Amino acid sequence: MATSKRFAVAVNPAAAQGRGIAAGQAVIALLHARGYGADLVQGADAAELARSVRSRLGADTAGLVVVGGDGMVQLGANIVAGTGLPLGVVPAGTGNDFCRALGIPQGDVEGAVSLMLAALEGGGRDVDLGVVRDAARGECRFAGVLSLGFDAAVNARANRMRWPRGPRRYSLAALLELLRFRPIQYRIVVDGMPRGERAMLLSVANAGVFGGGMRLVPHGRLDDGVLDLVTLAPLAKLRFLRFFPRVFKGTHTSVRELAFEEARSVRIESADRRIVAYADGEPIGELPLEVRVEAGALRLLVPPLRADPRSDAV
Repeated sequence: MATSKRFAVAVNPAAAQGRGIAAGQAVIALLHARGYGADLVQGADAAELARSVRSRLGADTAGLVVVGGDGMVQLGANIVAGTGLPLGVVPAGTGNDFCRALGIPQGDVEGAVSLMLAALEGGGRDVDLGVVRDAARGECRFAGVLSLGFDAAVNARANRMRWPRGPRRYSLAALLELLRFRPIQYRIVVDGMPRGERAMLLSVANAGVFGGGMRLVPHGRLDDGVLDLVTLAPLAKLRFLRFFPRVFKGTHTSVRELAFEEARSVRIESADRRIVAYADGEPIGELPLEVRVEAGALRLLVPPLRADPRSDAV
């Protein structure tokens, strides 16, 4: 049955070596076949794409659909958060970690669109976002994981690599980065309580899957009104190599050097070096940074988040 409602379908042309465009066109065709209007929106860069998307949104917009990887989820979240306009996601990037956490089908555009439209009929699901603030760039929301240590260095290396494709790129980047990485001395304020922390890894997670399928916070929730602060104390590199594969299964939480802590706000500074933080796989600013949770800020076109011990989406 035809409807007057339309979707804005935002595509990252560079996603997955250009496969994002083909996926976006398939989304348009599937929406038309279901009776919805749909407009394909592109841009030369993220800023131009965000401007173009905002100009397409109106009273007849049923939702925004982003086609790409985690960076596209971040872009969409920053546009629609707090507006009540729902966000649909069709994975077509390298890592697709946010979709992985939610159980959105990978490599199945028709399946992702069907799930999205079924959720639209049910009203979607409200989830939390993280908000990062720095003095230079102001505020930016993120949906997945904010990385500020070894994890950020791995993200930067993976972004520079052209081989291998897909999630294996992150694993190789981690092994290469481990050869040169030194623990970092941080100053952290968690919900108003300051402390020093020397750590190898420091992350603030909303949806705790990152790095091409690493289940960093397998017990986390996307709708609990808190973020998860994860720290990894310095440890021998051989020991790191032994436990690293367990992160992909989410069975690493008993490692004694790891600490998990719920927080509503975190301020992070580096006491000994320049650190560039990454959120949803994108560089987001240098320390110091302030992070807070924005509870229920994003309406997602996904089914009710299920209780799955392998996923954050519970």
